[in-house]
Amino acid sequence: MSSLTSIPNDIPKNMISADLAEGRKRLDSLWNGTIPGIVLVVMVTGVAFSARNISGFALFSPMITAVVVGMIYSNVLGTPAHAKAGIAFSQRRLLRFAIVLLGFQLTLGQVVSIGASGVGIVALTLGATFVFTILLGRLIGVDASLAQLIAAGTSICGASAIVATNIVTDARDEDVTYAVASITLFGTIAMLGFPLLAPGLGLDQHAFGLWAGASIHEVAQVIGAGFQNGTQSGEIATIAKLTRVAMLAPMIVALGLMARRKRSDQTAARPPMPWFVAAFVAVAALNSLVAVPAEVKSAMALATTVMLTMGLAAMGLQADISQLRSRGLRPLALAFSAFLFIGSFSLMLVKLA
Repeated sequence: MSSLTSIPNDIPKNMISADLAEGRKRLDSLWNGTIPGIVLVVMVTGVAFSARNISGFALFSPMITAVVVGMIYSNVLGTPAHAKAGIAFSQRRLLRFAIVLLGFQLTLGQVVSIGASGVGIVALTLGATFVFTILLGRLIGVDASLAQLIAAGTSICGASAIVATNIVTDARDEDVTYAVASITLFGTIAMLGFPLLAPGLGLDQHAFGLWAGASIHEVAQVIGAGFQNGTQSGEIATIAKLTRVAMLAPMIVALGLMARRKRSDQTAARPPMPWFVAAFVAVAALNSLVAVPAEVKSAMALATTVMLTMGLAAMGLQADISQLRSRGLRPLALAFSAFLFIGSFSLMLVKLA
């Protein structure tokens, strides 16, 4: 008993003081560095979600609103220097985890339900749009990294794909913001305009749902356009869109391999399969094999949206509008051309199917 009580007395007091000082230093660093930035990101995220209650803003997802609000705050009031660490944490860590949680919105059964022809239309449209956008970007002189972001956002799943692609391509924050803004603009046009074109194009509910799901940029925009044309259209559009989301994983792997080839030092190159892509595939497989309760799926969907919104709010808080203006109109023309291509190409395939 006496030996047990004597153990603490054997520890030098200066060692205890050093440990306490180190712990206090870490807490101070966390509070003065990471916490303020996260609080600011949370505030912007709260504004983005609250804006949905304002007439006219319900058309936009919180993710898009968060980018705009963050940009306004950053360029009007200025982002405090002591908040940058927390903003960087939100932009990197939360976004990766959110992409993993996207797997809870997809099952293999959903993909199979649109049939082989539907999957083929989605895959061909995605691949053709991505290649078209990259090649046109080279032709008109758009920076390669920005062209890749626009290509991914148009062909796969909007802001989520842009974020995931940026983790591999490591583009500038201003490029990410520019890509998100342009994708939002043309995706919104598609959401509002495509349902008006359905009667004139002779598309029934199944065909329109497949067209909308294969061509409109954001998941929320696809749902809005699909259900505007009917319940069956909405369901088919959602499934087709989630099929595109599933193709995010192989696309990121391909981009990782491309980035690796461009590096002269192969040992420093990033792995072709980023951990978050592997985790996304694993979660989607789990969701396909195990009956996840609806309440859990709903909670995961909300958590995914919140974290994606926080990540994009962080991007907005680091965006410099003057640098966006310096990009000129060529990237916007590229995004518009990609929008026209994916709409017309997918429509052609739907008509031929």
